[in-house]
Amino acid sequence: MVLHAQEGLLTTSSVPAARVLVATAVPLERDAVARAFAPLPLLEVPLPGAVLHRSGALDLLAAGVGPARAAASTAAALTAAALADSPYDLVVSTGIAGGFQPDAPVGSLVVADEITVADLGAETADGFVTVTGLGFGVVSHRPPESLVGELAAATGGHIGTILTVSTVTGSAARAAELRARHPRALAEAMEGFGVAEAAAAHGVPVLELRAVSNPVGPRDRAAWRIGEALTALTEAFGKLAPVLESWNPHEPCERTH
Repeated sequence: MVLHAQEGLLTTSSVPAARVLVATAVPLERDAVARAFAPLPLLEVPLPGAVLHRSGALDLLAAGVGPARAAASTAAALTAAALADSPYDLVVSTGIAGGFQPDAPVGSLVVADEITVADLGAETADGFVTVTGLGFGVVSHRPPESLVGELAAATGGHIGTILTVSTVTGSAARAAELRARHPRALAEAMEGFGVAEAAAAHGVPVLELRAVSNPVGPRDRAAWRIGEALTALTEAFGKLAPVLESWNPHEPCERTH
């Protein structure tokens, strides 16, 4: 992929050798990513149940809220690309997220070295058992290690686990429970695992990058900094070009436990 950063924006200088799908939950997040590529025009590409916005080498997708909708929309985009004989080389799940304090403060960036679904399993008399513990499937995906390290270095992001939840945490007790179960967790969002599952089904590497807009815990709207997080997201994608230029797209991801 040949992308160049100029004054915090990315421009394409030639036909890219690699293709990247960026999946957000909602248009507000998608537009924050798109601002990093201004003034490139966005071409609308209709999909079943969704619309892609194409900007040079990248396709931007507001995939929907929650892991199921995100998985379905991402799978539609991946399938359409494969049928057109132009498959993606990387899928990026991104947007704003809650950060576990104090390790992921509001306004910071988190790059996942593990994308884990936190609540897929069963409550038992002995506590929570993951779906893997029940004998079905996996609960984690590991993005390419070198890409995670290079992106974190370029953006100043923290590296750790990003949890996918279907219900946003709203209490200190729940936040403590999640952190006890996942000590390396830095953030929680609602789409990463769904996007990762779709990418894995197509054999495409996945990455998750989140900008922290609020602390994980009690829902205190006065503490939310959505605008600041969206700005951080734009700035992060403005630094993406050299990272992708040096990355080997054939480096595999892992599906674990």
